[in-house]
Amino acid sequence: MPNGHVESDAQDAGRRWWTPPARVRAFVARHETLLWWLHSLYVLGLGALVMWLGARHYAWLRFSAFYLVFIWISSLFLAEVVNRRDGVWWSRARLAVNYVNKNCYQQLLFFILPIYAGSTTFRSGNVIFIIVLGLSAVLSTLDIVYDRVLSVRRNLAAWFFAFNVFAVVNLALPVLFGLSNAYAFRVAAVAAVGGFVTLAWRMSRLRRGTTWVWVAGGALAVLLVAEAARPFVPPAPLCLLATEFGSGIDRRRFRVTGAMPSAPDAARRRVFASTAVRAPLGLRDRVELRWYLDGRLLWASSAHEVVGGRTDGFRLWSAVTLGPADTSGSLRLDVCTAAGQLIGRAAIELHP
Repeated sequence: MPNGHVESDAQDAGRRWWTPPARVRAFVARHETLLWWLHSLYVLGLGALVMWLGARHYAWLRFSAFYLVFIWISSLFLAEVVNRRDGVWWSRARLAVNYVNKNCYQQLLFFILPIYAGSTTFRSGNVIFIIVLGLSAVLSTLDIVYDRVLSVRRNLAAWFFAFNVFAVVNLALPVLFGLSNAYAFRVAAVAAVGGFVTLAWRMSRLRRGTTWVWVAGGALAVLLVAEAARPFVPPAPLCLLATEFGSGIDRRRFRVTGAMPSAPDAARRRVFASTAVRAPLGLRDRVELRWYLDGRLLWASSAHEVVGGRTDGFRLWSAVTLGPADTSGSLRLDVCTAAGQLIGRAAIELHP
């Protein structure tokens, strides 16, 4: 009995050491929701700092693999172990895992957001992807929504991870290894499938044959969504620095001559354009120039290979001859990768 009494006192002392004062506990319980929202505002401010860093130091992406692996392992632990158990300590473990997960998501997403934004052509389908990515980054800062909705619903957490692992891998491969956007896109889609499958289903269920039918369906859905979304994904870090229109071209300097703010008159029916494409950090890709008149394709160039590293961009030029009926409308030049992702566009107005 004395030994038991001493052990009980030690346990009580341990609990008193770990337990905060009653006033603190009461204050936190009374204002828990408000405190979490204040924390979310703080994280948003921190995210702005990470965005500033991401816009200037691409090389930090080399750490993205560690973040993704940690998020995947901790999310799997959360889904397979923590969320399947009840109790005070398991609740605290859930809170701790979520907190670390959110911080990893926040640093990754706010870092890549300005890089994608720099490659986004506004007033195009690119805006859809950048909006979704921005919402994903903001969602990772909303503690209450993340803790009480996203992390406890396995399918939602799987889709969230799949989208974000796609966005990170799709950017990291061209930046770090100089791979083309087309190749990086496919590798990122496969990585998204792997992340989705492992997080969407319990490991014990993967032993059943019927589960693999659903696994195959889910994997196919992710691949189809990724392929359909290709035109909406900016080919980061490629971006269009400048476009000039003119009536001629200096082939040695890749510069237009006779610069025109609008299209030529009836006597001059040939329009030249010079573009500067920025491709940083040794990136290698193939680029096409496509001419449109009011959305109708007039002509597309063959794919030109660009190799990254020039801060002032890679200059390409192209020309189109207008037909007799092409007297008015918007003449647009789209600069695209060979895989069909829009790098940038410019336009001038035709006047009769």
